[in-house]
Amino acid sequence: MISKKIESAINDQILLEELSSRVYLAMASWCEVQGLQGVANFLYKHSDEERMHQLKLIRYLNDREGYAELQALPKPEIKCKDIEELFTQVLKHEQLVSKKINDLVDMSLEEKDHATFNFLQWFVSEQVEEESLVNNILAKIKLAGDSKMGKFHIDNFLASLDD
Repeated sequence: MISKKIESAINDQILLEELSSRVYLAMASWCEVQGLQGVANFLYKHSDEERMHQLKLIRYLNDREGYAELQALPKPEIKCKDIEELFTQVLKHEQLVSKKINDLVDMSLEEKDHATFNFLQWFVSEQVEEESLVNNILAKIKLAGDSKMGKFHIDNFLASLDD
């Protein structure tokens, strides 16, 4: 059985994962209308991935005799002038998710909830991968510069990723 404190924190994480999915979906839509289909497809895939993270948390919480309650979502606001700014926002968002996962890990240790601690290790590893991927993408965007050809290559690069 899971404590009410951890149940509440996991429900907050479920909300954050669902919000992440919607943020990436909104970003993908923005990219698509900018003619960046490769970037859009990359973000559509990441939107799906965030939803799978949400489902993983829901199932875990319900399996532990907690109750995963869905909450209202704010409308995602996408304000960026280019893909560098967009991926800078993605990185900041992933860093926020990492912080929240780490807070959950700390809480599980404080509560001596070893099952939740063990479960969360997958998310810890996933966040390391996510931040590394986005940092790599940002490095390539900066390398490509402001040229149209650079944008074209970034779009093709992201289209080629198998994530």
